[in-house]
Amino acid sequence: MADTEGIAAWLRRGTLEYCVLALLARGTRYGVELVRDLAADPALTATEGTLYPLLSRLRRTGWVETTWRESPTGPPRRYYSLTEDGKRALDRFRHEWVAFRDAVDRVMGIDSR
Repeated sequence: MADTEGIAAWLRRGTLEYCVLALLARGTRYGVELVRDLAADPALTATEGTLYPLLSRLRRTGWVETTWRESPTGPPRRYYSLTEDGKRALDRFRHEWVAFRDAVDRVMGIDSR
């Protein structure tokens, strides 16, 4: 049986890329901003070592695109933004997530109202 921390890590792995897409749907960000935004909720905390490979994978799938911008405090930064394919993927996930979450809540006996 998995411990609570293991369960949280497993759930995070299955949903983190969609959480990143949702953050990017709100606007273009660079990697450190995404790490900070995710860390605002302890259940979603991700390290740079987790996030950058995920962002590379999302770029290869065509769900995010990148641009380089000068930084006022250091070297140029790579900014990530959502593509139209990424928006469609996020919309599909949102639809599936609601149905999945509701089904799990019913099985678990959790009132999600």
